[in-house]
Amino acid sequence: MSGRPQSVRSHGCVRRRIATILLMLAVFAPAVRGQQRREREPNSVYAARRSKLAAQVDGPIVLWGFTGREEFSQSYVFSQEDNFYYLTGHNEEGAGLIILPEPKPGDSSSDTPREILFLPAKNAGKEKWNGVRLSPAESGVQSTTGFASVEPFGEMRATVEKLGKHFSTFYTVLPYEKENGGYPHEKMVVDWLGVAVPPAKLKDVRKQIYALRQTKSPGEIAFLTRAIDLSLDAHVEAMKRMHPGVYEYQIAAKMVEVHAAGGSEAEGYAPIVGAGPNSTVLHYDKLERKIQDGDIVVLDVGAQYSGYSADITRTFPANGKFTPRQREIYEIVLAAQNASLAAVKPGMDYCPHGSNSIYKISFDYINSHGKDLHGKKLGQYYIHGLGHNIGLDVHDPGEYCAPLQPGMVVTVEPGIYIPEENLGVRIEDDILITETGYKFLSERLPRDPDQIEKIMADAAKQRSKEATKGDD
Repeated sequence: MSGRPQSVRSHGCVRRRIATILLMLAVFAPAVRGQQRREREPNSVYAARRSKLAAQVDGPIVLWGFTGREEFSQSYVFSQEDNFYYLTGHNEEGAGLIILPEPKPGDSSSDTPREILFLPAKNAGKEKWNGVRLSPAESGVQSTTGFASVEPFGEMRATVEKLGKHFSTFYTVLPYEKENGGYPHEKMVVDWLGVAVPPAKLKDVRKQIYALRQTKSPGEIAFLTRAIDLSLDAHVEAMKRMHPGVYEYQIAAKMVEVHAAGGSEAEGYAPIVGAGPNSTVLHYDKLERKIQDGDIVVLDVGAQYSGYSADITRTFPANGKFTPRQREIYEIVLAAQNASLAAVKPGMDYCPHGSNSIYKISFDYINSHGKDLHGKKLGQYYIHGLGHNIGLDVHDPGEYCAPLQPGMVVTVEPGIYIPEENLGVRIEDDILITETGYKFLSERLPRDPDQIEKIMADAAKQRSKEATKGDD
């Protein structure tokens, strides 16, 4: 998914189009108390992250998870705030977290637990409508959550007020304007702290959490790999189903079905299936065009698995055969991607300029191969960056100009978008940065145009055979 992040929750119309598929699949999902649909990492992994964070601050860290009221929509399915989930693995609404800094000699706050998870009190009436939730009074809640101290959320303010007598600085995630939301939630926590500990200085802990999130644990890599594999299955299925006369939303719906059947709880972002003129719109989400003979189709669709999002894009000819011009542009993008991949290793970056810039390699290739209809270079039609980090967010923390490091999982996604020709091409893959280079996590999904045409031709023959059988 190119460019800056979009709000997944803002695309309600897309969700509703595919909600029926998800609901049908959910009917057959097992309902086991104490077992979330998401897999999660061992409690020790979340505890180690909290410990690393505690070593970097000189005051308590106070965070809230989402309350469940961030979205007013009947189709909304709760999903935890990313930073809170990264530190706790807890995926239910209304939770809070306090992490104290590492104790120093003479620390007067030593009678307070070093970390506390706050959960909503038991509400049997609410559970009749929304299902059973984990509560502080539940037997075994400490072993379930990995917290030695689990308290009712209603007691969180008193704990913070008590800590305010010992600390003059508190840490939280301070609000800032961003495209994909989050600002109201963060402001709510800041306002709450302003009332609970009015004299305290508030510092932003976002930078420290983001630094931790960039390097993926083995468990995170496993979840991302599963999300990527499901996405590849969906793209292959879309390739086989693609033909003139189908609608963009029908292709998207089939891909979502493949994701859900494989255990994906959602998509990492609203599915993008853009045919013809829509192929040149980076974050096109209407899914309303009837795909025409001769269209090129950009499919940017990625599964989410256990909270972790893949990000995969392929570009197919609607009728199974690239026109000469479509193939020309496609092969330029493919060669730019291959040139970029050849340069990937720790220490390189996605900066627009500089001697370590992989983006510059991709741009220079595109800008030195092919022309538009007016004889001008194609670099002007490469309008986004080369890639970004993925993880709990499809645009996970990571700076374009920061050096790539082992353990990062990033996209590589050059593209050319020429509105005058109704011609957009993007090829996007996900890779894991290793000590010496990278591991190609999405390699099994075809990129070669001849291979794509063969798969689509075989699928067309099969459709024809099935249609003939039906006539008989």
